[in-house]
Amino acid sequence: MPRIIPIRDLKNTTHISQMCKESKEPIFITKNGYGDMVVMSLEAYEEKMMLLDVEAKLAQSAEEFRAGNVVDARESLRKLREKHGI
Repeated sequence: MPRIIPIRDLKNTTHISQMCKESKEPIFITKNGYGDMVVMSLEAYEEKMMLLDVEAKLAQSAEEFRAGNVVDARESLRKLREKHGI
């Protein structure tokens, strides 16, 4: 369940930091009852960015495949692993 807090609660940065680390989900900040910002832990942010990168690469590969540009899957996987240090 998403956590939603008012902007005035940002004064307690230690508590906000703890909330972010306890949950890998973002915390939504409201201002005057409307969504204003999102806060998340650095770990959660890096994980989301890595997933977005993988999704973008999969979409690009699918497009290349549809266009008839077939690539060696093993070579593509090796390059992806090298990039992410896996």
